[in-house]
Amino acid sequence: MKEIVAIYCRLSEEDRNKQNETDDSNSIQNQKAMLIEYAEERGWKIYQIYSDDDYTGSDRNRPAFRQMLRDAEEKKFNIILCKSQSRFTRELELVEKYINGIFPIWGIRFVSIVDNADTANKGNKKSRQINGLVNEWYLEDMSDNIRSVLTNRRKNGFHIGAFALYGYKKDPEQKGHLIVDEKAAAVVREVFTLFAQGYGKTAIARMLNDRGIPNPTEYKRLCGLRYRGAKSRNSTLWKYYSIGDILKNEIYIGNMVQGKYGSVSYKTKQSKPRPKREWYIVKGTHEPIIDRDLWDRVQRMLAQRSKPFQNGKIGIFAQKVRCANCGYTLRSCKSAPQRGSQHYLHCPNRHYAKDSCAGAFISVNRLEQYVLKEIDALAEQYLDKDELEQKLGFDSTMQRKKKQILAEIAAYEKKAREYAKGIRELYLDKVRGLLSECDYLELSQNFAEDRSRIQALIEEKEKQLADVEEKLEAGDTRRAIIEKYAHLDHLTREIVEILIDYITVGKRVPGTRNVPIEIHWNI
Repeated sequence: MKEIVAIYCRLSEEDRNKQNETDDSNSIQNQKAMLIEYAEERGWKIYQIYSDDDYTGSDRNRPAFRQMLRDAEEKKFNIILCKSQSRFTRELELVEKYINGIFPIWGIRFVSIVDNADTANKGNKKSRQINGLVNEWYLEDMSDNIRSVLTNRRKNGFHIGAFALYGYKKDPEQKGHLIVDEKAAAVVREVFTLFAQGYGKTAIARMLNDRGIPNPTEYKRLCGLRYRGAKSRNSTLWKYYSIGDILKNEIYIGNMVQGKYGSVSYKTKQSKPRPKREWYIVKGTHEPIIDRDLWDRVQRMLAQRSKPFQNGKIGIFAQKVRCANCGYTLRSCKSAPQRGSQHYLHCPNRHYAKDSCAGAFISVNRLEQYVLKEIDALAEQYLDKDELEQKLGFDSTMQRKKKQILAEIAAYEKKAREYAKGIRELYLDKVRGLLSECDYLELSQNFAEDRSRIQALIEEKEKQLADVEEKLEAGDTRRAIIEKYAHLDHLTREIVEILIDYITVGKRVPGTRNVPIEIHWNI
């Protein structure tokens, strides 16, 4: 039978040497010449030369490699010839699967010149396996080295991604630095402003689409910038989730946030989300697009998860009003059209626990008028006070808050240490035979979940602490805020977010129109 050979060449990272991207590398040309000469000397007929340029030995989806395997299965040749076994693959798993497993079944002989691998020689199977193991170690070491370099750059606040976030572009003068793309940044600012004014994510997306503003992917394509292509239809349109991604990204306040996803293994390109505590966050690495006050307001609104009305706007008091009796957040309802279609706030708990909740109920218009009146009263009372007295009161209040938050953090950290100790003791009990494997897994999982919950609370308190410290550093700005919002005709969602922490509403006093209302101010 005539020997028919398939020649396989691959360019490795360490010997790439090309003048132009469209040219074969010198390494590939040298491999082809060497392998053709080797085949001709033995009188083998060359079926085809398969060549993968710019692909690593761990990439299983090399196009020529995949085609060669398909042709091998169809028995179009009976020999595969490579410069070395590592050119075929650096993975021990694939060595065992194909070279030592499937190829003999298909009647395919594998030959590599440099390391003398030849499946026709029964005596060198161990050497092929050792070569595969050495190549596997090489891949793992190379992956660890690359990961170490990238981790170091992330920790130092350098942007290492292939794509700049919408609103920014890569600085041509400084590698790893982002600069503002003003045209896209204007859209980002508008998204934050609209959300702060009470518009929902879907409504904002619809407004941008109606004006023909391209979404981030389409914008980058139109500008000739690098982008990750979308595969779905209508990929040029804004969607509610793209608005949500923008509103939550700290990069827009000047912080570099990376490492949200991590690779599953060096053998695959798949990645999975990482917990936030493992992200790399470096503050103040580039110019912010969104100021901190607007960012904080938007984050509070996102945390409240308020639902918009049918017109796309979120109610001015959404998630801000609580029942004075049971503490439930009041929900919005609407009267019939014949009664004027007014919006009301009511306690949902009154339908489920009538004995325990009297049921708060108030119209949005009435609550708005009450809040406007209280803002004016607050302004009159506050602006009459001596400035020094105001400052002393402000500092005292902030220091009290700081002390309280630090105490809460200390308590949570103590609890987290207790959970960690509990997990260690459970493990020792399992080793001693006091706990079964099943009981250990169940109990340790419960401990781990509790510890994660406590850690989330610690992170939230640390954010509150940072906010208090920023306010202390900035000083008392309440006078300017109150002067700005005194004597208003109407409230907006944005104003409510700035001025009010929450409001409690009780049940109407029998025989009167009086409804107990208490405002808890942010200022």
